Amino acid sequence: MPQDHETSHIRALDTGLDIARTEKFLLLEITSRPRPRDAKVSFYSSLTSALQARCNVPPSDVMVSMHINSDEDWSFSMGDAQFLTGELR
Repeated sequence: MPQDHETSHIRALDTGLDIARTEKFLLLEITSRPRPRDAKVSFYSSLTSALQARCNVPPSDVMVSMHINSDEDWSFSMGDAQFLTGELR
């Protein structure tokens, strides 16, 4: 479930990259199975392009953090590991 925070509660540092942020800043945390490096890089580009075109959010206002884990780290319900049992691929 997405959570909104008041501006004063989030501090998005540019880590010395001189990135100008606006009030439209988004921090996206994504949990995923492993993906190839090229797929991640392509995703970042596609994501910022789509957010700019559809929501008028500048690419400089989009920060992404990927949390990668493996198949045994997922259970969607019932105490089963659906990727390991073959129910999901």
